[in-house]
Amino acid sequence: MKILPNGSRRLSLVVFATGFLFLASPHRSVAQDEMVPIPADANSSLRSNPDSEVYFADILVRGRPVFQMGSLADLGARERAKIINRRVNSLLAQSETLGQVTVKPDDPRQVATLRLNNRVLMTVTQQDAQDFGLSVEALAERWAEQLNLAIKKPPLAIDVGQRLYGTVRQLLRDIITNLPSLLGAMVMVGITWGVAKGVRFIGFSWAQRTEGDRSTEILIGRLGYGGVWVLGSIITLGVLGLNFGALLGALGLTSVAIGFSLKDVLSNYISGVILLAARPFGINDQVVISDYEGTITQINLRATTMRTYDGRLVYIPNQEVFSASIINNTASPRRRSSVTVGIDYDADITQAKQVIQNALTSLSGIEKEPPPEILVMELAASTVNLEVRFWVDSRRLGFLTMTSQVCQRIKEALQAADIEMPTDIYTLLFRNSPLPTDTTGNSQSDNSDSELVLPHQNSANG
Repeated sequence: MKILPNGSRRLSLVVFATGFLFLASPHRSVAQDEMVPIPADANSSLRSNPDSEVYFADILVRGRPVFQMGSLADLGARERAKIINRRVNSLLAQSETLGQVTVKPDDPRQVATLRLNNRVLMTVTQQDAQDFGLSVEALAERWAEQLNLAIKKPPLAIDVGQRLYGTVRQLLRDIITNLPSLLGAMVMVGITWGVAKGVRFIGFSWAQRTEGDRSTEILIGRLGYGGVWVLGSIITLGVLGLNFGALLGALGLTSVAIGFSLKDVLSNYISGVILLAARPFGINDQVVISDYEGTITQINLRATTMRTYDGRLVYIPNQEVFSASIINNTASPRRRSSVTVGIDYDADITQAKQVIQNALTSLSGIEKEPPPEILVMELAASTVNLEVRFWVDSRRLGFLTMTSQVCQRIKEALQAADIEMPTDIYTLLFRNSPLPTDTTGNSQSDNSDSELVLPHQNSANG
C-alpha cells in the first residue's frame, strides 16, 4: 500500500465524501428514473402477486370482459378486479337510471378516477399508464368509453351476438394456449391405440401357441389391451397438465358411492375374468346353466351369450353364470346314453341280451370302447326291464340321433327273435255287477265275481 502525504489524504477524503453524497442524493435518483424508462416486463415482475402470479385481470360487466387492468405494488390484479367488478355490479343491480361514466383527473396525485352516478368506480394510476404506454388521461378516457358501451344495455340480438363472440373468443384463446398440450395428448392417444392393438395381437398369438384355447386368447388379449389403455390414459392426463395423484384422491372420496352404484357391473366383470381364467366351458361347448341349455357362442367380460336348441339367443350375466351349477355336455368327446326295454317273464334273458348285443354291433355310430352294457335293472310287475348303456358322440345332434336309432334297432331285433315286450297288465275285479253270459246264453252264478283284464294304457278308461 502506498502512503500519501497528509494533504493528499485530506483531498482524497473530500472527493470520496462528495461522491457519496452525490450518489445518495434523491435528485440523482429521480433524474435517472426519468432518463431511463423501466420496461413494462420489469414493472410487471415487480408488481406480480407472489401468491397467484397473475399480472392482469378482467373487468366484467354483465359477465362479459370489457378490458384488463394490472396489479399495483400493494394490491394484486385479481383483488383489484374483484373490487371494481363489485362496484360496477352493485350499480347495475339498482333500479335507478345510470348516467355516463366520467373521468375526473387528480393532477396533484397524477391519477384519474372513473365515476358513475357520483360514485367512484376505479382509479387510473401512473402504473396503469406505463403498462399500456399511454398517459393517465388518455387511458382513463379509453376505459370510460369502454365502460359506457358495456353498461348501456344493447338490444337482445346484439347482446346475444356479443356474448357468443366473447365465448368463442375465450374458447379460441384457451385452445391456442393449450394447443401444445392438446396436440401432445392426441399423439399420446394414437400411440396408446397402436401399442394396445399390438399387445392384443401378441397376446392372441402367444395364447394360440401355448394354450390353444379361445377363451384364454380372449382373456389375455383383452387384459393386455385394457392395461395399455390404462397406462396410456395416465400419461395423457399428465400431458394435459392434470395431476393424476390428485385425481385419484378425488376419486377415492367417492369410491364408496361408486362401488355401491356399480356393484353389479363390477361383479359381472370380475366374474367374467374368473370364468375366462378357470375355463369351465369354451366357445361352441354345449352346456346347461341354471334353466338354460344350448351352445356357447360368445364369452365377454360382462355376459355370456348362449344359443338355445330352439334358436334363441340368451345373454346371461357372468355373475349368474359364476354362481350357478354348470353342466358341460361336450367337455368330453363321448357321452353315455341308455335305453330301457322290458321283456316278458317267459322270455330267455340271455337270448334277449345276445339279440340286443348283435343289434348294437351293426350300428356304426356307437363307440366300440367302452363296449355297450346290457344290465337287468328291475323285475317289474309285468316285465323284466333291461337297461342298455352305450357311448356315442357328445354333441346333442349325434347323441339324440344315435339314441333314436338304438331304440328302433332293439325293437325290430326283439320282434324278429319272437321275444315279447308286453305292456303292464292290470286285473280289475267288479263285485255285485251284472253277470256275464256264457256261450250258450246262460248266466253264471249270482255270487261269483267278474274279472276283466285290461292293458295298462286302458285302465284309466275302465
